[in-house]
Amino acid sequence: MGLKIAGERVLVLGLGRSGRAATRLLFHVGAGTIIVNDNREPNLLQKEMGELTHIPQVQVVAGAHPRELLDDISLIIKSPGIKPNLPLLQEAARRGINVISEVELAYQFCPSPIAAITGTNGKTTTVALTGEMFRLQFPRVQVAGNIGFPLCDAVLQSSGGDYIVAELSSFQLASVREFRARIAAVLNISSDHLDYHGSMDEYMAAKRNILLTQQPADWSVLNWDDSLTRELGPFVQGKLLPFSRQDSLSPGVFIKDGTILVNDGKENLPICRAAEVRIPGDHNLENALAAAAVSWAAGVKRENIACALRSFPGVPHRLEEVAVVRDIKFVNDSKGTNPGATIKAIKAIQGSKILIAGGLDKGSDFCRLARSLAKEEVKALVLLGETAPLLAEAACGAGFNAVHMAADLPSAVKQAFHLAAAGETILLSPACASWDMFRDYEERGEVFRSEILTLRENCCDEK
Repeated sequence: MGLKIAGERVLVLGLGRSGRAATRLLFHVGAGTIIVNDNREPNLLQKEMGELTHIPQVQVVAGAHPRELLDDISLIIKSPGIKPNLPLLQEAARRGINVISEVELAYQFCPSPIAAITGTNGKTTTVALTGEMFRLQFPRVQVAGNIGFPLCDAVLQSSGGDYIVAELSSFQLASVREFRARIAAVLNISSDHLDYHGSMDEYMAAKRNILLTQQPADWSVLNWDDSLTRELGPFVQGKLLPFSRQDSLSPGVFIKDGTILVNDGKENLPICRAAEVRIPGDHNLENALAAAAVSWAAGVKRENIACALRSFPGVPHRLEEVAVVRDIKFVNDSKGTNPGATIKAIKAIQGSKILIAGGLDKGSDFCRLARSLAKEEVKALVLLGETAPLLAEAACGAGFNAVHMAADLPSAVKQAFHLAAAGETILLSPACASWDMFRDYEERGEVFRSEILTLRENCCDEK
């Protein structure tokens, strides 16, 4: 692409983490004027704007997306959460203004090879686990992207050499062009974010982009058990290294007789026993296989892969045990932002459980989740947020009638605790995004955790 940045007038859309990181990188590479635009009102952006006060050429325009912003603009950096049908972007396309993502901008100035991981579910866990494996092998590794540390900031801190391990969402991948991952992994694909992409075909196309710019020496890691992910096989440009919980592969990473193995095309090489993987659940075993495949492709020794698998405890807000109150366990899976993730969460927790769910409507189909409730020993469903009526309708349509409504998350916690009996689990796994009630899934998880700890203190006081 050969981006021309020095001295240019650039527009950054969105003042979130990625927008601020893009602004810092633009300043570093010599952009002329940097206009940062966000449709939120200025009084809601004081903290974000404060981060950029040291950059003299930044101009912040907040509260709307006026078309005058496009005058004399040579490049637009679009934050991932901004939908492509934004009128300002449509006008930019009409004027022929180049629009790229923060990920694409980062790649253009990245001195390090990138191992990129995407998928509908499991991205954050797999990226964090892969990062642990890489750190045992390489002295300089950064974990970045959708995991919370923008890729542009990782580039600013990178001195070249060792890898950046990046979590990439469909939002980020939809507008990449030259971005190249030396190792690209697709964990799974199921219906998600259709409110953003418009169709399943467009969502699939975004995920496919991670493979299309690879070169013959690069590696592509695909989940061979997932039918939609397997369909990406013909688009692999480099060397294919699939993984599977069900079948032996050559080459590939798989489980045989209870042992995780990597096959290099010639022989099976043992890593460790599957039972030694610390993070719980069959879905996390898939994540472990994916991380092992990415790491082996990068040259990480098998003993280092095994060490990380045995020690990695998981990530915050993903099947995170918060506390036990009166013999009732509370588990925070706030990062379960689609029905598929929630199905995997309830399967991973043994015994009777109460599920707290609901949030922003992304156009998801909740029927499969509803059908799994009774089968996976869900005793009751406590719903909140924009999707509560849709979830309730799906549950009742599947014959599951133990449905309760809550005005907000604190009241949902109280209702669930009232319904639970000793030995049961209360699981927050919303199956929806958080943006109808919270800044992000992390804030939602923190509110849940805070409510549990308050509940525990109150129960102790009663004794």
